[in-house]
Amino acid sequence: MITVRHASDRGQANFGWLQSRHTFSFGSYYDAHHMGFSALRVINDDIVSPAAGFDTHGHRDMEIISLVLEGAIEHKDSQGNRQTLPAGEFQLMSAGRGIYHSEYNASSSQPLRFLQIWIEPNERGGEPGYQQKDFGNQAGFTVIATPTGENGSLKIKQEARLLQLVLAPSESVTFALEAGRNAYVHQVAGTLKVENTSLSPGDGAKVEDIRHITFSNVGNEISQTLVFDLP
Repeated sequence: MITVRHASDRGQANFGWLQSRHTFSFGSYYDAHHMGFSALRVINDDIVSPAAGFDTHGHRDMEIISLVLEGAIEHKDSQGNRQTLPAGEFQLMSAGRGIYHSEYNASSSQPLRFLQIWIEPNERGGEPGYQQKDFGNQAGFTVIATPTGENGSLKIKQEARLLQLVLAPSESVTFALEAGRNAYVHQVAGTLKVENTSLSPGDGAKVEDIRHITFSNVGNEISQTLVFDLP
């Protein structure tokens, strides 16, 4: 079964300096039918004004992934990490027993756009951690995060995997899920078919009880997709 969450149906927040679209309930946006999916709790599509950002605030017991789509993030945290996250790079902050951080648009003239993703961990407490990596934009599947950090992936505290899928026009690929697992698909760019279901940028889809999922680029430009393999 495939259940689509259209981009236009997402929750909205506008704080002037921040415009955000929420796939799942977040902050002042609440929808009992969209509270997350498996361990996936948040996908926010954030646009931050030049020189603005999130002041220092705290998190605990959450795996927080950021992917910059346009611009760059200036990151500082209570573990002493001071990093710039440019477009195309992934960041994974494991909040553990508690961490404070700030995120600002690194530019004084151009907006910042990034995806903020929260995944609930399967262990609580522990030392906070920070990881950052550019995985490139190669065709096909690229493994971004795994529970073991295998093959240079980011190590996440959950029995979940995050993959990036890049397809040229007319290309197709099949993804195999283990029995009892499901997937969530978030379309970043281009037009994609998941089985016979079409997704446009910002759309998402729950994929349940399907062992082999066929992805097809049915548009005229390169397609970029995030695929979450979930318990």
